[in-house]
Order: sequence, then structure tokens, then C-alpha cells
Amino acid sequence: MMKVNPFIVVENCKDEIKYYQRIFGGEITILRKQGDEVLNADLHADEATLKFADILAAKPSMKGDYVRVFLNIEGEETFRKVYGELAADGTIQTEVYEAPFNGLLAVVTDRNGVCWVLSYYRS
Repeated sequence: MMKVNPFIVVENCKDEIKYYQRIFGGEITILRKQGDEVLNADLHADEATLKFADILAAKPSMKGDYVRVFLNIEGEETFRKVYGELAADGTIQTEVYEAPFNGLLAVVTDRNGVCWVLSYYRS
């Protein structure tokens, strides 16, 4: 069995992990620090773990690195809240639309260049 966790590289991990906590909720675990800088941290929200690294630790080749994170959200209200929060400081790639599977889809790139594919499946 495999478990996949998004690994998100950001500038200023110390502050940016709080930004994602505001959107998704959950608990932060600091994994590695260098002085006051947070180099690695995890955000545990529901059954998901989002892994974060500061650019000082991960040294990405480009912002966003062509990765899209697919996020299946329970509840239309939560879907719309997450969409709004990510879009507020980010860029909407695809506005919310009715998907053929009886649900909603949207694609948003957040302020850190992370592209989120948001989905909500109605019962």
C-alpha cells in the first residue's frame, strides 16, 4: 500500500504554513528549523498530511514545479470556502463549474504557485 502526500515548497515556510492552516484547518508539526527559519513542516488536516519545505531547504528549479494537487473536499460549503481563500491571493485557472459526475470542479493557483484541482462530489 502507498500513501501519497503533497510536498509543497514555499518561500517563508514559517508564515506560509499558517496561511494553509487558515484555509484547511488542522495541526502544524515543525520538523526542522534553522535559527528562526522553519525549513520543514507538516500540516495534518482531517486524514491528509500536506508536507512543506522552505526554498532554503528544497531549492526548487521553478515556482510550482508543474505539480497539481487534487483535493477532494467533503461538503459544498467547505468547497466554496477553500476555493475563495485560495483564489483571494491567487489566480483562478478554471472557475467553479458543474462537473459531469454530479459535483463541482475548479482549478486555482495559490499565491505560492501551487495549482489546486478542487473537487466536490455530491452524494
